[in-house]
Amino acid sequence: MGGVTCAPMPDTSLFVDLASDRLGGAVLATNDEFFAEKERLILSAPPVFIPDKYTDRGKWMDGWETRRRREPGYDWCIVRLGLPGIVRMVVVDTSHFKGNYPESCSLDAAVVEGYAPASAVSSEARWSTILDRTPLKGDTENPFEVREALATHIRLNIFPDGGVARLRVLGTVKPDWTALSRAGGDVDLASLAHGGLVVACSDM
Repeated sequence: MGGVTCAPMPDTSLFVDLASDRLGGAVLATNDEFFAEKERLILSAPPVFIPDKYTDRGKWMDGWETRRRREPGYDWCIVRLGLPGIVRMVVVDTSHFKGNYPESCSLDAAVVEGYAPASAVSSEARWSTILDRTPLKGDTENPFEVREALATHIRLNIFPDGGVARLRVLGTVKPDWTALSRAGGDVDLASLAHGGLVVACSDM
């Protein structure tokens, strides 16, 4: 199996959420988002639950949620990472999804040059599995170690359907030094986008 059994959250202070919307991450495509839109999957803010909030499709949920499947298969969602990097672990957060979370999930990674459109990523990317199909628990953060891989895009597969509040793709930034050198000029080596990371301080 690709990922270890879901365990208590380890120290991730030296990792960056490569998929975060704050860093420019984007959800490019999904096969279904009937109950809740895919874009909320990578919001940096923690998921919330609002008891009396409804939409014309039912209870509003803070995350990505697909309709119940009537045929074999699974649902999927493709995320373009805000920064390319080495993926070291993921957190599939099912907070507030108690009876409508997926039974299991898997993840694939790919490297795609530039800002390819969703159609090209879906059809042309060479995906490699970094987390084999693994059971999920509801209404909790599900952390998994993965097969470490360089990635610009991640595909989350959920079996057979359901809702996921947030996807955190934790790892280390891998800057493209060749492209940076071609651009010329100075490079801010302390920038998060170039791999900089605060590791300690005297007081915070």
